[in-house]
Amino acid sequence: MIVADRLVKRFGHHLAVDHVSFSVGRGEVLGFLGPNGAGKSTTMRMLAGCLEPDDGAASLNGYDSSLKRREAQRFLGYLPEGAPAYPAMTPRGFVRFHLRARGFSGAGLKRAETLALDRARVGAAADKAIATLSKGYKRRAALAAAIAHDPPILILDEPTDGLDPNQKDGVRSLIREMAAHKAIIISTHLLDEVDAICTRAAVIADGRILADDTPQKLAEIGEDGTIGSAFRALTRAAHESIRAKDTSAIGRKEAAA
Repeated sequence: MIVADRLVKRFGHHLAVDHVSFSVGRGEVLGFLGPNGAGKSTTMRMLAGCLEPDDGAASLNGYDSSLKRREAQRFLGYLPEGAPAYPAMTPRGFVRFHLRARGFSGAGLKRAETLALDRARVGAAADKAIATLSKGYKRRAALAAAIAHDPPILILDEPTDGLDPNQKDGVRSLIREMAAHKAIIISTHLLDEVDAICTRAAVIADGRILADDTPQKLAEIGEDGTIGSAFRALTRAAHESIRAKDTSAIGRKEAAA
């Protein structure tokens, strides 16, 4: 359902994503883990068709995310980094806007709108201006819009960021409920979220995939058998490798001078 095939993205001289490859099938929830600046959001934006790769390809349900963007995005629900939304709209209006853009109308639109707001637990905030809402409710409004058309593919960038513990549990329950029938990627800094909802976990650092396995297998890499220790070991090793290369390059330049 989701394929990243040797994706590359540069911003000037900075290589943000370095030949990243993986795939996600229906019924899988991939936890995308990495430190800040690792390339998670850039990779997800390329998969979603919001950013064109410099090399490689991304596809959703067999459609290239860049060359067949409209066809690919028919199957996608996307929660971008920061959960952007029109501040003057209400969550209800924002969800309705998304549904109309996807061809919904009449009773079908009303049913989908009501269900999405209910599943995202927007509650009484549904009819308040998004600009006046807390960070958590803004994120829930954006999540409601992402799931409203019941897409088979979800790409969710930090879906529980800014939520209180009860709200996080609600979103995690929703993801577990949807997981059997969808292919889902979530990026997160909350490592307990991986154990709670993910069937696989991929660790990325400095634009490269360092590991991709079940949470249980990934945890075995760590000193104490936890996802946290595995994450620290993998990203620390990647950082030290890059620092060694940088030091070597500096030494060569000094020798040449």
